[in-house]
Amino acid sequence: MDAKQALNDLREISSQIGAAVLMESDGAVLGSTLADGSRAEALAAAARELLAAADRTRRDVAPDALTQLEVATLEGSVFVVRDGKRVLAATTSPEPTVGLVFYDLKSCLRNAQSEPPKPKPRRASKPKSKPPKETGDAGP
Repeated sequence: MDAKQALNDLREISSQIGAAVLMESDGAVLGSTLADGSRAEALAAAARELLAAADRTRRDVAPDALTQLEVATLEGSVFVVRDGKRVLAATTSPEPTVGLVFYDLKSCLRNAQSEPPKPKPRRASKPKSKPPKETGDAGP
């Protein structure tokens, strides 16, 4: 599934998501629910900064080991999930159902990385053989 479809599906299943942006780990934006590209880039940059700050505070673990992050404010929350290759950031209204939002974001991230199912190969149809001609007596 492509990024656009995965994000559309996310918006349909999660009423708590305000805006979302899907990006590569290097920051290249793959898709967004925002119509304004500059706002999508700003959300992506903020997500990268949050992850970098969280990574710096956790010196005892490998870089990029953090897989999910929530920052809550009085105005709403910012959620970030990553799988090493891609990052998904989203905003919500205040007091979201945290576990459900993380679940929906991780599902979206998985869907965006899955390739569409390949069509099954079609078998070449064999020409139907004609029944053998009857020989002999036609009967009484």
